[in-house]
Amino acid sequence: MKRPASALADTVARLVGHEVRVFGSFGLWVARRRHGVPAGADSFSYARGQATMMYAFAFVCVVETFGMWALLRDWPTAHWVVLILDVYTVFMVLGLHAASVTRPHVVTADALRARRGAHVDLRIPLERIAAVRRENRFTHAVSEGELNLDVAAQTSVTLELAPPVRHFTFLGRPKDVHTVRLHAEEPELLARALQARLTQGRTGPSPVQDRPV
Repeated sequence: MKRPASALADTVARLVGHEVRVFGSFGLWVARRRHGVPAGADSFSYARGQATMMYAFAFVCVVETFGMWALLRDWPTAHWVVLILDVYTVFMVLGLHAASVTRPHVVTADALRARRGAHVDLRIPLERIAAVRRENRFTHAVSEGELNLDVAAQTSVTLELAPPVRHFTFLGRPKDVHTVRLHAEEPELLARALQARLTQGRTGPSPVQDRPV
């Protein structure tokens, strides 16, 4: 069992790593590049569904920043502290969206890299995928052994895994996952790409089914 100091250090390292990935995504976004998409791989975006919400949130944060700047200008210390925090919040909101844009799902010859921004990056070997379904869901109960990578509360592809894969939560807690639900802007193409890779890798691949929920 980890000592408290070691556990705290791991938590701090994970938080700092997340911040670095978020703000590093700005450079990729500006350069119109994507992270972790090798030659020959298929990539599938998912950020469009949250774009309106994220831009609206960033706009509200900008308005709030100017409002607090005006209200606190006669209190210099509070003025600068709040201004720094507000500017940081604006950049964080935009960075979270940039991370989603630049870190798509990736299908290679041997694995699916299922992602959600800078927060989740799960590698699933293709031999662990027992079934692929096109399945639209807009509600997601928290269940043991399931991982929901929803975007704007929506997932559109469901994967059944056998055996399960090990996922580590944001703070490092291990979790064995047997079902992964994720969203893609073109879910049919993602399901077909997975099916094609599975067909190349084994005989009798699992069928892709359309089953809206």
